[in-house]
Amino acid sequence: MPVLSGHRPADVRRAARLLAAGEPVAFATETVYGLGARADDDAAVARIYAAKGRPAGHPLIVHVADAAAAAHFAAVLGTPAQRLVKAFWPGPLTVIVPRAPGRGAAAAGGQDSIGLRMPAHPVALALLREAAALGVPGVAAPSANRFGRVSPTTAAHVVQEFGPALAVLDGGACDIGIESAIVDCSRAQPALLRPGQLGRQRIEAALGMALAAPDAASPRASGTLASHYAPSVPVRLFDTAAPPPATAADGRWLGVYSRLAPAAGAAWVHRAMPADAAAVAHELFAVLRDFDAAGVSAIWVERPPPGPEWDGVRDRLQRAAA
Repeated sequence: MPVLSGHRPADVRRAARLLAAGEPVAFATETVYGLGARADDDAAVARIYAAKGRPAGHPLIVHVADAAAAAHFAAVLGTPAQRLVKAFWPGPLTVIVPRAPGRGAAAAGGQDSIGLRMPAHPVALALLREAAALGVPGVAAPSANRFGRVSPTTAAHVVQEFGPALAVLDGGACDIGIESAIVDCSRAQPALLRPGQLGRQRIEAALGMALAAPDAASPRASGTLASHYAPSVPVRLFDTAAPPPATAADGRWLGVYSRLAPAAGAAWVHRAMPADAAAVAHELFAVLRDFDAAGVSAIWVERPPPGPEWDGVRDRLQRAAA
């Protein structure tokens, strides 16, 4: 199937009809591209798990067209979740809330809670609204890549992962480039399960309370396994006091993403790391994919600076290097 244009209403309607029929569709969001299926159809959701090679107990995030649509899947949207929805939807924030009985069980990985998000990307919103008009209450959509691998931030990345048979609704390169922050609002004190572009301070200010740390009782959530976001070659983090070697042990080149400039004669495929956290997040996954495609022996990434604005990037790199 040819890549569909998210800027053509006819293509958006075509993608929505596929979703309504239980078929998978990849689509752009402001964070990364998602691989979507109607969340009220367990068989359709199962196709997403199978395509990604994702364990069935690892929950997906359900994307909704508006805050009112969240009520279809939520048993209750408590005060903390309501505050976050009001402050950050549409946007790169997922709230985990108690799940309505009998709804979205496969998307929730069998848990009694469910993750909900209203994306900010105009293509994603247009698709969700067209699908809602066809009776689709929400779209379960993990990142459109093989499980555990580098998330896609362009339509071309999705085609590289799954081939031309999958319908892809192209909305251009993703603005943010890393996945949404995830806040568990299913218990008494909200907890930050996954950092994203939204910093802890902004989330706590909207909540009017401190975020708790995840613990053994926290629900499972997308992208929180120790090893995740990994290219096909090893990723190593380094400090400037201990830079990468000039050449790889196997004689191939190294991929190096750093603020540190390469030494003369170093066998590096080098990409300069921006000084701004948002700029690094925007390009991080694309850089990792480019290094993979270049056939480097390993990828060395300079550790991000300290500071909460780097938490999302730091989280992705630590999991990629696990």
